[in-house]
Amino acid sequence: MRPKTPPTSQRPITFYVVKGGPDACGRGCDRWIAAEGTIDAGAAPRFRKFLQKVPDRRLPIYFASPGGNLDQAVAMGAMLRERAAVARVGRTMAEECGFEAQDSDVCLKVKAAGRELHGDLSTRGAVCASACPYVMLGAATREIAPDAVLGVHSPKVVTHFRVEAPTAEMRAAATRRGLDRAEQLLTSYIKKMGVDLALLRLADTVRYEDMHMLTRDEIVRFGIDRREHVETPWLFEFGMRSMVQKVVAERNDTDKSFRLIAWRLTCFDLDRFALEFRRPAASAASPASVRVALGSANSLALISIPVKLQGFEFWGTQFRKATLLSLSDAPHFDFTEAAQGPDGAGPSRTSRLSNEGLTVALDRLLATCAPAKVNTAGARSDIVDPAK
Repeated sequence: MRPKTPPTSQRPITFYVVKGGPDACGRGCDRWIAAEGTIDAGAAPRFRKFLQKVPDRRLPIYFASPGGNLDQAVAMGAMLRERAAVARVGRTMAEECGFEAQDSDVCLKVKAAGRELHGDLSTRGAVCASACPYVMLGAATREIAPDAVLGVHSPKVVTHFRVEAPTAEMRAAATRRGLDRAEQLLTSYIKKMGVDLALLRLADTVRYEDMHMLTRDEIVRFGIDRREHVETPWLFEFGMRSMVQKVVAERNDTDKSFRLIAWRLTCFDLDRFALEFRRPAASAASPASVRVALGSANSLALISIPVKLQGFEFWGTQFRKATLLSLSDAPHFDFTEAAQGPDGAGPSRTSRLSNEGLTVALDRLLATCAPAKVNTAGARSDIVDPAK
């Protein structure tokens, strides 16, 4: 039984230990296990052999897999339960691969060598799909980042016959038996792992050729990860314009649905910075203000940017390096969203977010920023509106 695997991701799953920077995998965590690739027919025995060589049971395991063999996935999940493991979805970028692609033959050989590597983690867009989520269910603690993806669909039965030309009736009967066995296997396993069988019922409605990406509401409701407020640490991302960003999934106070919000820090130069806040566009009265509190006396007012993209609205502000440092010095920051009613007043909402990872991420951002601009009089240049 092999749930669908994308044609570009047929490499057998590889397991290796990674050492990252301080707090790379959470507060006080700098080492983790990476599990990447297709869950092939020999995955479970290799996984057990690998775990036997990793005595530290506290290491979290990060999965990035398009799926594969369902029987092997369930067997691997049972091993996670024996280990009382913490399982997450994330991609590892191994430093030892240099400029080689992370899925290249050269890099995969490095990852399969059996030695501890060095690297970074990213949950943004990381995928655990098809059979992979069933491995995750075995973990005692399952933590799905708000920007990671869990995908499910119905399984496909691969039949093998001893006769050279099986009839259509023989193939149909074998497929039915295989699907029945898969149903029994997953029903028993999901119950044992304390997850709602509604997950299996949902997967059964999705064709093998398709994929359903679980919403945050489904992840919580099915009991995969019951946290109603989930946030990534601040992470540095290198690109055409380097940035530090954070993503949060939280339940709305009004209709109890979940919303996905994001924060992004960029630099114009070493003294001028921009903070952008993105949230789902308001369907009713537009919230009139967004304010970030840096402490009891300091706060930043964000201005609505007149751009809406794919159902999101954007707010932003700019500031000097001194303000940035006051933000990074605090363990958390508060932000308040206020709405404007007919009488000029309206409800407000205040959330507190962690600054985990911000210091390290800012150090990496500052290394990419241009020198501070100075005008002919020796004064720094004024901050300009990034929306213009």
